[in-house]
Amino acid sequence: MAFPTSVNDMVTDAVTQTNVQVLGSGPALAEGNLYQATSQAMGASALNAATAQQQTNVTSNASTTMGVATLYSISTASVGAATSGIESI
Repeated sequence: MAFPTSVNDMVTDAVTQTNVQVLGSGPALAEGNLYQATSQAMGASALNAATAQQQTNVTSNASTTMGVATLYSISTASVGAATSGIESI
């Protein structure tokens, strides 16, 4: 202690040790918060990627179904007429 005060020396030492402990643990807590925020962001990114893949599969299945339905809906007469025009060329 630099000079005598009216405050008890033990109280002053306790406050000083607490302040040093808070200052010393600050960087560790900040790094822990950084790791936690980064891992949460990476988890959300992986979830978004999986959701995008699922939606792509749904769209692919829907387009395949529409294509097959269109092929089945074409009558054989129109197919014959179209191919007969190609054969004469």
